[in-house]
Amino acid sequence: MIKHEDIQAYIHTIPPSPVVLKKVLDWLDKGELTKAASEAAEDGALKLYLQNIVNKPIYGFKNDIKAVGQIFGVLGLAQAEQIIYNYMISLLAPARWELFTLSTKEFSQIQDNLGVMWKRILEHKQIKEKEIYSAISLLPAAIIVCEALFKSKKEEVSLLRSAKEIDYNTILKRLSGMDLFDLCAQIAAAWEMPEIISTIVLCSKGTNEETNEDIVELSKWMHLLFFYQLSQPSAVEAGLNDFIAFNIDYVEDIYEEFQEVVIDECAQ
Repeated sequence: MIKHEDIQAYIHTIPPSPVVLKKVLDWLDKGELTKAASEAAEDGALKLYLQNIVNKPIYGFKNDIKAVGQIFGVLGLAQAEQIIYNYMISLLAPARWELFTLSTKEFSQIQDNLGVMWKRILEHKQIKEKEIYSAISLLPAAIIVCEALFKSKKEEVSLLRSAKEIDYNTILKRLSGMDLFDLCAQIAAAWEMPEIISTIVLCSKGTNEETNEDIVELSKWMHLLFFYQLSQPSAVEAGLNDFIAFNIDYVEDIYEEFQEVVIDECAQ
């Protein structure tokens, strides 16, 4: 077993440790986009990350943007905060993945795809709360935590995978008493995100008995998005699709709408 205290100890290494990230997030939390951009521009590595991010084709910007102030202006408050969380997670991602057969580029693509598609969903649903935009960062963070936890039990995990053909989510439950969604909720607490974020993520398992209709609606979109992204070839090869038990009954009423808003838009 992996002790709960060990999980908590690792999770609490995830909140931003570089001072500049803390300041940027504080300004964004206050709605001060200009001050956040000014702070971010002081960190060369963060500045380069932002420049590379917004000039990726997936973000759809037509002009090459270099100034951090312009970058934040184009992104807007909600997406800027989401991308700062992504940068924070990228600093913690392993240089070499040992359990999940991922490259740095593939992990970055998962982050980018989730962020862009979740933004598209929230805009479609006319949701503007920036904290909800940042909720999508929890899945990549939880994958990093799983990599670290599994690496410490590498022989045991390999034995279960090869001898009994047990999926990663079941192994995670056996070793820690939690699944990937529980880890997401633990990370949300460590980041001091609003409680609604943990509720949405936990509900996105597709098995929770949540009564708030707005939360249920968002959780259905998140459930479908997680399944869609972790069903992509690189994620399947890495074994990440093990973490999502797709519940078609849970999302049946929004499936066609999801197809139009997310999948068809991505194909264009």
